[in-house]
Amino acid sequence: MKRRSFLKGLCVGATILAMPRCGVKNKRTKYIITLSFDDGFKKSSIRTAEIYEKYNLSACFNVIATGHLKRFEAPDKYQEAVPKGDFGLWNELKKRGHEIMPHGYKHANKKNLPFEQAKDLILRCLDIFSDELDGFEPKEAVFNFPYNSSTRELEEWLPTQVKVFRTGGGGINPLPHKGQVKLTCVGYGPGNIEQHLEKEIEKLLSRFSGWLIYNTHGLDGEGYGPMSSEFLDKLLGRLHGMESVEIMPAGQVLFAI
Repeated sequence: MKRRSFLKGLCVGATILAMPRCGVKNKRTKYIITLSFDDGFKKSSIRTAEIYEKYNLSACFNVIATGHLKRFEAPDKYQEAVPKGDFGLWNELKKRGHEIMPHGYKHANKKNLPFEQAKDLILRCLDIFSDELDGFEPKEAVFNFPYNSSTRELEEWLPTQVKVFRTGGGGINPLPHKGQVKLTCVGYGPGNIEQHLEKEIEKLLSRFSGWLIYNTHGLDGEGYGPMSSEFLDKLLGRLHGMESVEIMPAGQVLFAI
C-alpha cells in the first residue's frame, strides 16, 4: 500500500514516454535535467520548493538523516551554522509533490571508512527515513552519497538495499532504462555555480539526447556551491519552455520506467 500511494502521489503509472506534467512530456523529449539539492538547508529548501512550484515542477532534495538534531556535527565549514529542515518539513514538501531522498546518516565520506562502518551508517540512515518519512521504502529509494564519494564494494552491495544510488563520475547519464542502479553527477564549488551549471546544460543540449544530473546545494549563499534564487527562477522558466526538455527528480524519472 505504501508503494501504491507513493507512486500515485508522483502521478506515475504510465510509461516514460506517455506521462503528463510530472513525467516525461512526449516522444519529443530528448533531455532530462535533474538539479539534485543536497544537505537539506531549511531556508534554501523552502525557497527552492516555492520556485519549482511556480512552474508546476517537483524539486529533488537529498537530506542528512540527523542533520536537524542538536547533536549533529557539521562535517565542513559549508554546513556550519546553517539550520537544516526536520522531517516535519520533509513530510510537508513530499506531500506537495517534491522528492525527499537520503543523503547519509551524518554526511560522512564513505570512501574514507572501512566497508562495514560505511554499511552501518547507510543502514542507520535508511532506518531513520523508514521511521520518519511518510511512505518511505528503502527499495524504492535513491541513496545520494555524501561528497559523491563511493567505493566499488559499496556500489556492489547498495543495490541490495535501495533502488539506485548517486555518486560522482560525470553529469551526463544515458536516458533511463530498466536495470539502472548507478547514477553519476557533476557539481561545482565552493563558489557560485551559475556559470558552470549553464555550461553543463549547454553540453547536454549539444548532444543527441541525455540525462544531466547536477549536484547543487543551497540558494543565496548557503552551502557549498550555491546559486541565487533569481538565477534558479529564470533557469527553470527558460528550460520549462523547451519542448524537448523535462525537469524531474531522479526518483521520479526511474519510477516512470
